[in-house]
Amino acid sequence: MIKTKRVYEPPGEDDGVRILVDRLWPRGLRKNEAKIDLWLKDVAPSDTLRKWFNHDLAKAKEFKNQYLKELSERQELVKRIMQCANDADVTLLYGAKEEKCNNATVLKEYLEDRR
Repeated sequence: MIKTKRVYEPPGEDDGVRILVDRLWPRGLRKNEAKIDLWLKDVAPSDTLRKWFNHDLAKAKEFKNQYLKELSERQELVKRIMQCANDADVTLLYGAKEEKCNNATVLKEYLEDRR
């Protein structure tokens, strides 16, 4: 099972492998307190796309389309997450305040479509 969760939420027993999928380290979070198993910053949206989107929900559809294009060029990282998901539950961690429209939710959908 693949789940998404805000990185600032406490780790849960059912999180499985916790993978941070943001390009930037979350503000105010110490690395020794984060309980992150893997940080795949290169699977996150490019800096250009991230800055353009800026969590503007009016741009959500175009953000998703552009990020899906970027993911199609990062198959090694996608395969790495899929391998983790084949062996255990995976929680994709993100720092954004927006829970429904962020890179982790797009990535989750992308991964589930390929299972």
